[in-house]
Amino acid sequence: MNKFIRNLVGFSLKNRFFIFFMTAGLIIAGIFSYLRTPLEAFPDVTNTQIIVVTEWSGRSAEEVERFVTVPIEVAMNSVQRKSNVRSTTMFGLSVMKIIFEDGVEDFFARQQVNNLLRNVSLPEGVDPEIQPPYGPTGEIFRYTLESKKRDSRELLTLQNWVVDRQLRSVPGVADVVAFGGRDKIYELRVNPTQLTKYDITPWKYIRPLPAATLM
Repeated sequence: MNKFIRNLVGFSLKNRFFIFFMTAGLIIAGIFSYLRTPLEAFPDVTNTQIIVVTEWSGRSAEEVERFVTVPIEVAMNSVQRKSNVRSTTMFGLSVMKIIFEDGVEDFFARQQVNNLLRNVSLPEGVDPEIQPPYGPTGEIFRYTLESKKRDSRELLTLQNWVVDRQLRSVPGVADVVAFGGRDKIYELRVNPTQLTKYDITPWKYIRPLPAATLM
């Protein structure tokens, strides 16, 4: 071992310029590799997965399972190159996770799921939503809004118009999903007699409001 080290040191001293250029080349290659290598604190090594979230407010878990989860799960069984399908059902909410084989691209998986969702027969007003792509570390934070002075309607309005917008402005946030609470509804009572004076109909100048449902 000592002989090997002596020979290595002797070779380095005799070929100083060669060692210098080799060292400089290694430094340049190291800097180039460092700048080009993607660094992640939690690298995503899982397979491609598509998550379908469906809300059916006010329905029990048994009803959601029977009329929402089961039809979607049956339809997803024919998805190409899937490895398994997992579902979770709770009060007013159905979550379906379709996991694909290795090497399946996210675009291909989403296209397959979207095509099959169109043919699923669901109750009126039930609209499945496909979640944005994210890995196993994507869902990293859950929170609740609680207040002794505000009811669930006020809290949901605060969530949708204040908290949601603030969270979406944070870089890296893909989506914010709210669950629970009662939607605020605006009811317009039109006086036909007064409208007749101006020769207009009740729906002539009324446009859907983004924050309200017209009844």
